[in-house]
Amino acid sequence: MSDVSQGTGLREHLHMASRFLRNPRTIGAVSPSSAAMARMMVEQIPADRHVNVVELGPGTGSFTNAIAKRVARGSRVLAIDLEPSFIERVRRRWPSVEAVCGSAVDLETLLKDRRIAQVDHYISGLPFATLRKDEITRILDGIQRSLKPGGTFTTFQYLHGYALPWGRFFRRDMTRRMGGPPQRTLVLKNFPPSFIFNWTKRA
Repeated sequence: MSDVSQGTGLREHLHMASRFLRNPRTIGAVSPSSAAMARMMVEQIPADRHVNVVELGPGTGSFTNAIAKRVARGSRVLAIDLEPSFIERVRRRWPSVEAVCGSAVDLETLLKDRRIAQVDHYISGLPFATLRKDEITRILDGIQRSLKPGGTFTTFQYLHGYALPWGRFFRRDMTRRMGGPPQRTLVLKNFPPSFIFNWTKRA
């Protein structure tokens, strides 16, 4: 894709912080992820063939920008977020990305409406730590059913939340659903420092 933007700046940080203060339950980050972290989040996406990529919770677009730079021409990228201002921003800065204002809880319906039968790669910035258990279950059900065998699900957890009960529960549940443990990478060049987790769905 050619419609790529530059990294995050002061405006993006202020935008993210203001939306976090308005609704901390659905917006789990105070500041955008670093460019270094964004590049590592998309490493599993092949650059030599077209794929279907779904981004959950694009925020101000740190990961969106990395995805747009990474994917091959002809790929399809869908970004889903509850915050209208984030979706407006994605549509404006990355016009080749299909951006929809909606909930990941309705993932399967959103995919069906857009005739996306299977997803090759999920990139998630969702704040699973603050979502209700029933919401998490519905989101993960949708991911599990729509992700093709051999496809990947990539997300992150802040370092300070790694050992918390919700963090351990989430990792155990995803490992069960994907059929095996994730690849884990520590990213120090981010605020706060974070672990990236990448699961590959077994057949």
